[in-house]
Amino acid sequence: MIEAVLPRAIELRHRLHQVPEPGYEEFKTAEIIRAELDRLGIRYVAGVPDAPTATVAWMGSAVGPCVALRADMDALPIEERADVPYRSRHAGWMHACGHDGHMAALAGAAEVLKASEARLRVCVKLIFQPAEEGGGGAARLISAGVLDGRVGPAVSAIFALHGWPGLPAGTVATKAGAILAATDNFAVTIAGRGSHGGYPHLGRDPIVAMCHAVLSLQEIISREMDPTEPAVITVGRIEGGTAVNVVPHSAAFSGTVRTLSAGTRAMIRSAMERRCAGIAAAHDCRAELRWLDGYPPTVNDPVLAEYVARVARQVLGDKAFVPAGRPSMGGEDFAYYLERVPGCFVLVGTGPADGRTAPGLHSDCYDFADAAMPVAMAMFVELAARYEAGDSGR
Repeated sequence: MIEAVLPRAIELRHRLHQVPEPGYEEFKTAEIIRAELDRLGIRYVAGVPDAPTATVAWMGSAVGPCVALRADMDALPIEERADVPYRSRHAGWMHACGHDGHMAALAGAAEVLKASEARLRVCVKLIFQPAEEGGGGAARLISAGVLDGRVGPAVSAIFALHGWPGLPAGTVATKAGAILAATDNFAVTIAGRGSHGGYPHLGRDPIVAMCHAVLSLQEIISREMDPTEPAVITVGRIEGGTAVNVVPHSAAFSGTVRTLSAGTRAMIRSAMERRCAGIAAAHDCRAELRWLDGYPPTVNDPVLAEYVARVARQVLGDKAFVPAGRPSMGGEDFAYYLERVPGCFVLVGTGPADGRTAPGLHSDCYDFADAAMPVAMAMFVELAARYEAGDSGR
C-alpha cells in the first residue's frame, strides 16, 4: 500500500516545500493539508485557540488506546539555495528543517491507515502542529486539549519523526531517555562608565569586563560540570561601542545553553549569574543576566524507544535500525508532549546511501530526501497500527 501511495506523498512534499511559512502563519500549508484530509474522508479540527493553522484529525477504533502521530509545519527565515525544481516560492523562507517531509509522510501514512481503518485496533490521532521553530506550538496545542481529550480522544502514546541528514536514507535511529537538549537562551548586559578612549582610567570599561565574562562562562563547562555530563554554552552575539576612541557606557552579549537534565540546567544558570556578577564587580561594573527559558529536554520513554527499535527491525530489516549512542544538543518542542504522555522521537535518515556528506539541518541547501519518504511513512503507519498494550510493551 505504501508503494501505491508514495508518488502522491512525494508530490505533496514538493508542493509543501514551495510554500514555506512562519510559525502560526502556515495558512497555505494548512489549506493543502486539510484538502488532503478532505480527499481521504478523515475528520479533523481546523485550528485551536492561539494556533489557527493547527490541524488535528483522528480515525480508527472508538474503544482502543489512542496513538498520536505528530508532524511540524513551519519553516525558517532562510533564502533557499537548493537546486531543485520545487524550490521555495516565498522569498526569504524555506523548509530548511524538513518539515515538508514530516507533513507529507504523515499525510501519506494517513492514507494508508484510512484504507485499513476497519481493522485498526487503536485510534490514530494525526497532529499537524504549527510553530516548532521557536514558537512553542506544542505547548499551545497541549493547553488547547490535544492530549487530554478536549480535542479528539485522549492520547495514550505519541510519536514523531525527524529527517536526519547524518544517517543514510533507509535507516532509523532513536534511544531511550534524553535524545535532544533543552534550548535556553541568555542575554547579559554589563554597565560601566563611558570615557574618552585615550583616558580609560576616567571610566569603567564594560567591554573588558564583557571579554572576561565570555571566557569565564566556558570554565563552567570545563571546571564546574561533571565531565561525563553533556552541556554547551555558546555566545553567538556581542555588542559594544560606537567608535574606536570611546569607552562605551555598556556592552552586551547573548547566546544559548544546551543541557539534558533539569539539575544541570539550574546549575548552569546559577553559575552564569554568579560569574557575570563577580567579574563585573571586579571591574567596578554591574551585570544583568536575562535567562530565557527554551524547550525542555526531549526525553524518550524507554519502553516505547524499545518498541520503535523492534518495529523498525521488523518492518525495515535488522540493519535499518541504528541505535543512537548519544543525544544531540539540538532541541525540539516535541519535548512538551513527552512531559505529559509516554512517547518517542525518531530519527529518519535523509543522507545519501553512499555515505557522502549532505547539507545539514537549517542549511540553505537542505532538502528532505524523497528516498526517505517510504521509510518515514512506514514508521508512522506501523508504530500506530501495531500499537496496543502487548505489542508496545506498555
